Amino acid sequence: MTHERNYRRTVLPNGLIVLTERMDHLRSVAMGVWIKSGSRCETAESNGISHFVEHMLFKGTRSRSAQRIAREMDSIGGNLDAFTGKETICFNVKSLSDHVPIALDVLTDLVLNPVFALPDIERERGVILEEIKMDEDNPDILVHELFTQSFWRGHPLGKPILGTKATVANLDQKSLFAYHSDRFHGGNIVFSAAGNLDHDRFAEAVAAKFSPLAAGETLHELPAPEASARVVLRNKKSLEQVQICLGLPAPPITDESRYATLILNTVLGGGMSSRLFQTIREERGMVYSIYSDLAPYRDTGTLMVFAGTSAANALEVVDLILAEFRGLKQDLLPREELTRAKDQLKGNILLGLESSNARMANLARQEMYFHNFMTVEEVIARIDAVQASEVQSMAQQLFDHDKIAVTLLGRLDGVKLTRSRLAC
Repeated sequence: MTHERNYRRTVLPNGLIVLTERMDHLRSVAMGVWIKSGSRCETAESNGISHFVEHMLFKGTRSRSAQRIAREMDSIGGNLDAFTGKETICFNVKSLSDHVPIALDVLTDLVLNPVFALPDIERERGVILEEIKMDEDNPDILVHELFTQSFWRGHPLGKPILGTKATVANLDQKSLFAYHSDRFHGGNIVFSAAGNLDHDRFAEAVAAKFSPLAAGETLHELPAPEASARVVLRNKKSLEQVQICLGLPAPPITDESRYATLILNTVLGGGMSSRLFQTIREERGMVYSIYSDLAPYRDTGTLMVFAGTSAANALEVVDLILAEFRGLKQDLLPREELTRAKDQLKGNILLGLESSNARMANLARQEMYFHNFMTVEEVIARIDAVQASEVQSMAQQLFDHDKIAVTLLGRLDGVKLTRSRLAC
């Protein structure tokens, strides 16, 4: 069975990269402008500015009001969206292939020609402050944020993408224009698209819009942070559960051992058949939600376990998580479990590539992180090649007692967790 993908790449004179994947069976096109900048590029004083700029770009351009942007997209049945991450900002649109010229025009106008009007800045500041409050009221989100801030202490990677109430309150028009000028330039942008389109015509249309943009210079970020293995207990009496985040440093996104790490994560807590889910939820009924997750970045990463349980069971849940760490370090994976994890990963990858949005994002991420393109066959072959001994070796490397960080959030009456309890 072949999963060959019809992709092309063009580099414009100003360094902007245009990537497309042709999917003739679709009637639509998904396209995204990816800025190689995110919250980890911010100073402590400007924390949240990437996300603020992302919001503000929807508030109007030199030729379109926010209302006109919305009406033009609705008139073609298109979906316009954006998000900010730690290392990227993405503005994306999906439309019928017949409407690509309009969708492309709106998207590029929005990205290139913001006005950052003062009344809009004040209104959007209020919106973002409410978004911050909403996250603080959500214990799942809050425990992850507290864990991340503690884990990457003193480094921009540990700062919240939304910023804080204090930093958002201080962002002004001048700083927004400066950020846009510094980050939105040819050498810092990848424009990817997937769907029913012709590469040459599409690249020509993108070039017409972006060719006036300066090439710009790559801005240097801080080096990779040192992880901080702290135990943080945050009492919040209004919560019924104790939220647990337990994590360790993991390899960066391009690390050659990433496939062994993916399989390790899948076996540990990557689904309903995972060890954590089966042991702690199904056999003991101590949690509703428990999973493990990998957050890889360009130069570092995190493997994190999340669980929500009662205060009475919190320490036992921590003990059970650590017991699974020990088991993965001490014993080789049985062949059946290794095969199941591989098949789960391969299924997730193939199912994930069924949408044009996912393929558009996959194109951009491969370009930004790997500077080349791996076919599905290559990825599947790399997964199939992983041996049980490599997964065990990765477990022994990652699950180090001295590197474990834990954050507990909730009604912590009588809950005391010391580092001596984290032996694995």
